[in-house]
Amino acid sequence: MIRKLLRRVFSRHTESSSPAPEAAYIPADQHGIRSAMILPAARKVCAVLQEAGFKAYVVGGAVRDLIAGIKPKDYDVATNATPDEVRNLFRRSRIIGRRFRIVHVMSGPETIEVSTFRALHDEDTITDEHGRVLHDNVWGTIEEDATRRDFTVNALYYDPTTETVIDYHNGVADLQKKTLRMIGDPATRYREDPVRMLRAVRLAAKLGLSIDPAAKDPIPEMAVLLENVPAARLFDEMLKLLSSGYAVLCIKQLREENLHKGLLPLLDVILGQPQGEKFIWLALANTDARVRAGKPISPGFLFATLLWNEVLSNWNARKENGEYGQPALFAAMDEVLASQAEKLAITRRISADITEIWALQPRFDKRAGKAPYRLLEQARYRAGYDFLRLRAESGEIDMELPEWWDAFADAKPEEREAMLQPEKKDGPRKRRPRKRKPAGSPDHGGNGTPAASQ
Repeated sequence: MIRKLLRRVFSRHTESSSPAPEAAYIPADQHGIRSAMILPAARKVCAVLQEAGFKAYVVGGAVRDLIAGIKPKDYDVATNATPDEVRNLFRRSRIIGRRFRIVHVMSGPETIEVSTFRALHDEDTITDEHGRVLHDNVWGTIEEDATRRDFTVNALYYDPTTETVIDYHNGVADLQKKTLRMIGDPATRYREDPVRMLRAVRLAAKLGLSIDPAAKDPIPEMAVLLENVPAARLFDEMLKLLSSGYAVLCIKQLREENLHKGLLPLLDVILGQPQGEKFIWLALANTDARVRAGKPISPGFLFATLLWNEVLSNWNARKENGEYGQPALFAAMDEVLASQAEKLAITRRISADITEIWALQPRFDKRAGKAPYRLLEQARYRAGYDFLRLRAESGEIDMELPEWWDAFADAKPEEREAMLQPEKKDGPRKRRPRKRKPAGSPDHGGNGTPAASQ
């Protein structure tokens, strides 16, 4: 224990001997962020921490987006208070995480993520054989915390009280130059956290930045490190990328720079097939449009579109082998979802949404009898219909089918009856054989013959 403490003291001394980054204090008239632009819940968290004697700043993506003129999705706060000290200051809060302990502070409907300044890595930092950090709860200074962050545009600290941005790595200048630059050695930083490779592409597309060559060049050969990332974390990062409002730009940039192989397992096969590719581009463009318009999106719908081409191929192969339509579809669904579970930890709720959307597709072919009425009453009808229309727009099916459902949904009752197709008859219905009742039953006479009706 004493030996470990001495190593930590001397390693800290070694790190401090190198020049610490010099902070630039940028006033509001240069960066453009006013305190009133900050989410009230984030301002309150900073104020409570500062009143208790701690340092506290809005940090990272929210500051970056506000300077870039983009409305932030969420707000994070960085402080020199430990998670336990933060927890004691806020009644509605909880500590989460093992590898990286943070505090979620709830204020009304908002949740503010509060993290403690992290120290620089040293020889005692726990990593796997590839260099990925497994445990990261050593507290440090704001200077160390800034150096620990991934990209310069994310190492920005905003004080709502003074309306000042504290910039240790020229992040504001990089934003103005439209450059995404890594803090430190890019290869080392990617080994520490391979998800940074996905994040680089997402941020570049979202902010219209070009990735600095030093940060871009190692990605193709280091993409294999993503295989060591927990499936749940990879799923979260992919969902952020695909629901960023810039998914089309992200995927195009990945392909143009030949960085897509291995980074996005879901898309490797799909984007190589013309039919599947057109369907994917339409789905992603539709998602981007909804995000930018401030409309909600469904992760279940998004992943249902991404995986549909695999399901469709599997389903068609099963039908060619003599399996029936609906059971073959369910078998194909199960097989595709099981194969993806090894790469992406899709939650049960999202998996349920995906399977419901897929399972509705064959039901749209049934336009006779009571089936159309029952389908309109389904809770997931609208999602299933939107999915059907995407299939038609991509050329997979004829546009006549979704247009019929459009008209049927808007028609009056008497008009709907006229629109129904005649029910198919595959020949005379076979009557079930009537069971003979034993002699002596109430419906028979004592000699076994039917009793006379009264």
